[in-house]
Amino acid sequence: MANVHHMTRKYGGLSGTFSEQLEGFAEYAKEAADEIFKSVVIQVGSSLINLSPVDTGRFLANWQFSINSTSNASLDETDQMGDKTLARFVKEVGALTYGQTAYVYNNLSYAKPLEYGHSRQAPSGMVRITMARFKEIVERAVKEIADQ
Repeated sequence: MANVHHMTRKYGGLSGTFSEQLEGFAEYAKEAADEIFKSVVIQVGSSLINLSPVDTGRFLANWQFSINSTSNASLDETDQMGDKTLARFVKEVGALTYGQTAYVYNNLSYAKPLEYGHSRQAPSGMVRITMARFKEIVERAVKEIADQ
């Protein structure tokens, strides 16, 4: 059986004017771009959280997300497992739309030394590993949305 393209499944049987079909496609494309963008940012954040070394859990809890600007603040929280941090991160990413600038950052003074090998738990860092996987992260997000 031939594999039907997801666009054909979604729009192949539509009736109406061509401009209505184009409007429908444009709306679908915008929604897909939003979802892909959110998925990429969540996967990047998840990777950083999961790769973070854990002593007190403060470094892990200080991975932050913001839209269009950053903050210089650090958080007075700890998270040994990363579940609270990831849940907060995912919730905040929910407000993101394609075209905005997403920031993922950690403002603790020892973030840079940890990134460059100061921890035996993360000798190759977190950001460098995540960025090396970025193409794979984007491809996975696109495939997930296309398969829906």
